[in-house]
Amino acid sequence: MPVLMITGASRGIGAATARLAAAEGYRLAVLARDTDALSGLVDELGSDKAIALPCDVTDYTSLTEAVTSTEQRYGSLDTVLANAGTSVPTSFLGNEGAEPDQWRDMVLTNVYGAAITARAALPALVRSGGHLVLTGSNAGRGIRPGNLYSATKWAVTGMAQNIRAECVGTGVRVTLVQPGMVETDMTADRNDVPKLHADDIARGILYALSQPKTVDVNELTIRPTGQAPQS
Repeated sequence: MPVLMITGASRGIGAATARLAAAEGYRLAVLARDTDALSGLVDELGSDKAIALPCDVTDYTSLTEAVTSTEQRYGSLDTVLANAGTSVPTSFLGNEGAEPDQWRDMVLTNVYGAAITARAALPALVRSGGHLVLTGSNAGRGIRPGNLYSATKWAVTGMAQNIRAECVGTGVRVTLVQPGMVETDMTADRNDVPKLHADDIARGILYALSQPKTVDVNELTIRPTGQAPQS
């Protein structure tokens, strides 16, 4: 049975992917800062299918320990979903949104966290001929006035391409998943646009993972029907 490690697994896309992957026979290591939510997810999935590894994705030591713990528990690590992310509203003109001291956690989680997740996990994925999946965003494909979250997801788009280029010849596949508007805690105040469910994105991720090792699904953009390109 393949082994999948998920960051940001306590809710939203991460938790939905964990549930679907467990149903399809994956063994799981679920990572997040919210230990109570992780424990509840493992209780739901079964301790024979999942382990909870509390982890801050901005802490490289914590991530490397999680990779080691996963390999020790299951014997290998086949797939990693670098999914942890957060968002705050921003304005560079200062007209609205959060104050700049609240931006730091978003940038560190979305960009640095994804980068060091890859760095911590890729040696194990090279050993297994595995698969790295990064959660980007439709917001990382276009212009969003004053939106720093969008810029962090632009960074993830470029990061995925650079990682894929470096992994040529290793057997590691790299997939960037770019969701449109998804019903999550981060979009609870957006009632003016159609939204996907987290399960919709989970199915896209499992589609990419289910392909033969000779097939590398580079990017998946998944929008709800009717979402305008810039919404």
